[in-house]
Amino acid sequence: MSAGASKRQSQHGRWTVSSSDEEDAEPVRRKGGPALLTQPVRRDYVSDSDDTVVDEGEFEPSGLGRGVSGAGQQSQKAAGLSGPSGSGHSGQPSPSSRASTTGKITVGNPLKTEAPDPAREPSPAVKRIRPTSELGWGVSSSDEEPDSKTEARRVMEGPVKEEPAKEHSPGPRKKKQRLGESDCRRPSSSSEAPWQPKPETASETLDRWDILEKAKTYSFYLTKVSGISAKDNRGALHIKDILSPLFGTIKASAQFNYCIDIPWLMKQYPDEFRMKPLLIVHGEHRLSKAELHEDAHPYPNVRLCQAKLEIAYGTHHTKMMLLLYDEGFRVVIHTSNLIHDDWHQKTQGIWLSPLYPRLPEGSSETAGESVTNFKRDLIDYLTSYRSAGLSEWIAHIKQHDLSETRVYLIGSTPGRHQGNEKQKWGHLKLRKILSDCASPVANQESWPLIGQFSSIGSLGADKTKWLCSEFKESLTALGQGQRFLSRQQVPLRLVYPTVDNVRTSLEGYPAGGSLPYAIVTAQKQPWLPSFFSRWSAEVTGRSRAMPHIKTYMRASPDFAELAWFVVTSANLSKAAWGTLEKNGIQLMIRSYELGVLYLPEAFGMRSGRFSVRRSQQSDCKASEMSFPVPYDLPPQHYSGKGLQSASPTCEASLNTCAPKGLWDPLVLRGMSPLVGVQNRPWIWNIPYLHAPDTNGNVWAPS
Repeated sequence: MSAGASKRQSQHGRWTVSSSDEEDAEPVRRKGGPALLTQPVRRDYVSDSDDTVVDEGEFEPSGLGRGVSGAGQQSQKAAGLSGPSGSGHSGQPSPSSRASTTGKITVGNPLKTEAPDPAREPSPAVKRIRPTSELGWGVSSSDEEPDSKTEARRVMEGPVKEEPAKEHSPGPRKKKQRLGESDCRRPSSSSEAPWQPKPETASETLDRWDILEKAKTYSFYLTKVSGISAKDNRGALHIKDILSPLFGTIKASAQFNYCIDIPWLMKQYPDEFRMKPLLIVHGEHRLSKAELHEDAHPYPNVRLCQAKLEIAYGTHHTKMMLLLYDEGFRVVIHTSNLIHDDWHQKTQGIWLSPLYPRLPEGSSETAGESVTNFKRDLIDYLTSYRSAGLSEWIAHIKQHDLSETRVYLIGSTPGRHQGNEKQKWGHLKLRKILSDCASPVANQESWPLIGQFSSIGSLGADKTKWLCSEFKESLTALGQGQRFLSRQQVPLRLVYPTVDNVRTSLEGYPAGGSLPYAIVTAQKQPWLPSFFSRWSAEVTGRSRAMPHIKTYMRASPDFAELAWFVVTSANLSKAAWGTLEKNGIQLMIRSYELGVLYLPEAFGMRSGRFSVRRSQQSDCKASEMSFPVPYDLPPQHYSGKGLQSASPTCEASLNTCAPKGLWDPLVLRGMSPLVGVQNRPWIWNIPYLHAPDTNGNVWAPS
């Protein structure tokens, strides 16, 4: 898979070292500063017009940059690892040597702690240090599939085409660590086989197809999660399900994504489709681009298309599949990276389009349009890439009938958009559709907004800078003729996991590597925790599966109804949703994002509201028509109070609304316990040493 950091092999495992391209108030980080953690998470930097800040959409650890030279390049210290005494591992380093070892440790299997193996990569979530003179290394094994490069080389090698390709792909390089949201390392040849769906009998396949048919009303699915009950995985999908012959006979496919493990991805396709043409749309460049080429080289059917990222620190964060079948065409918009960990024990969302039939020969270009203008918007989105490699997929879309689509496409594409263009993207696109197409409701100032995400950007010194001004104005639009002042009264709750959510999750502390809220960002916005609610998903059996899904919705005061619902790749970030510039004349967006909006009107609901499904297991017709919100409502505020009893207009300050003691230097160095972790937002680059996680580990960034 692609990577942007060099690796170093030692008797203690494989380490990664890279440079930082962080742009912040302190451009040069002290060498003794904290090294950011696992699982590697890409950072989306934003330099605002009025100030220079770090805006994380999907983060990348400081010190794991994109090969940027200059003063910003700083190697990071490794996270310390220790295991039970008597582990039998030779050459254990002392605590001081562990703290000074350069590099970054990638995550192995968070579910097991085994005897150390030099061929395996150590985990930063480490076993608690026990009072012993013999300090060992607690190395977790990887549960990804064995390295498929050797197997792939049996296939006739052919050139990997970049669309458009202007330069020659560099020759083979030493493999480097992939920069990404979660563990994007190359699978080790000594790894155990990962969890996979068990082979199904014919009756089980029919049962699953029946479940999928029942979910067809909204075509909204969650991914399967290893470690939860079978009933909670009913109706959920794995990537192998999506690519299976059950959904169609694949002729060609395109995968748009952020973090991509090509050997792993190829194994998700059935044998009969594995050599079909595959286009991979990515945002890599420089060394990581060269490594993606190298990963793709054994597969002659794979072509690469590089997304243009012309505004600094933008990312290609869209997650979409385009599937061309013998029987038709399908679009899949989802929230998972194309790596094993994202399809294993996380809560992820999927929108699966209908199977679109081919239009008759000679049909007009406007034929096959839906009431939501999905076809036009999808073509506009692909056109925004300005890539010849996507022209054939635009042609495929034009040749098919997308009229059955009932969702609206909400995309972001990099640029400084003006005039009519600015309403085509980001939060202004959402504002326009909600204004033009949604039905107003009575007492809508009491209908709360709920946002849920896995990453948080730099939102400004107070809530009026972006969150509760332009962004909230877009989300509160609901039909025509609203009073502006009423929007400011709308309650807002942001669902983001607590320290205790992460600690007690299926993955334990390593799950926090995909929740990259950094201390440097959190300290700049101490007002934000006043809006936070903890993660809880008993309704889907996923309270312990940490969310990588991103959702936004407008709920009724009693949380029994929804005015609208969005599932998207976009986190709570100006880089993802856009920020107005030049007194509102232009919308500046840095990253590619994609999601879908559900409006009741598009589903024939005259009331203008969805009812909320209270149970995933109900088979009644009314339940099928209710909307399957993937987590519990109402959200529970960090204070322990529900949304209705928590103040929606808290003017937070460091002393009144931020968790007390969170910024205490002793807490940040792990020398003092952070009490009340159930009420603290997860901060990914400070230590948690006083309470072990599900698997007996502590979190120890150095």
